[in-house]
Order: sequence, then C-alpha cells, then structure tokens
Amino acid sequence: MGKPDTRRLDKAIQQTNRKLEAVRNREMWPLNGRERRAVLGALASGSYRITRGDSPGRAERKLDTAWQSAETRLVAEIAALHTERQRVVNEAAATRAAKKSSGWW
Repeated sequence: MGKPDTRRLDKAIQQTNRKLEAVRNREMWPLNGRERRAVLGALASGSYRITRGDSPGRAERKLDTAWQSAETRLVAEIAALHTERQRVVNEAAATRAAKKSSGWW
C-alpha cells in the first residue's frame, strides 16, 4: 500500500495559490467573467468621472469590492481543495487500517 494519490489536488492547490497571488498583485488573468466585468466597469466609471472633474470615490470603492470578492472566492477554493485533499488522505488511511486489521496477525 502506497501513499494516496493527491497529485491532482496538489496541482490544483498550487495553481489556485498562484491565482490568489496574481489577484493580490491586481492582475486580470485569474478573474472570472463577472469579476472582470466589475473591475472594468469600475475603471471605466472612475475614468469618466475624472475626465468630468468629479470625484471617483464610488468607482474606487466598487473596484476595491471587486478585487476583494475575487480574493475571497480564491481563498474559499483553496480551503475546499485542502479539505478534499484531507478527505482523500483520511480515506486511504482508513482503507489501509482496515486491510491491516483483517489479516492473520
């Protein structure tokens, strides 16, 4: 009996961590469609307000909210992947223990 196969989950966790770091650096590539539209809409609204001579305060808040929601989504994904990985490891350990206890010795 070897170790449980968690390579797929480990790779997904690593990729999601990379996405989270990119979102924290305000990169657009890891955003989904809704988040991308929210960020671009807030940027357009803020730039329009600036060209009109108004304060872009509300647009800045919308932009911050969009980035925070993307970050929250990725943190939740990472937590779910870690939970799933732990479930796979526990399941393999239970299977291994059951196999050992069913032997002669």
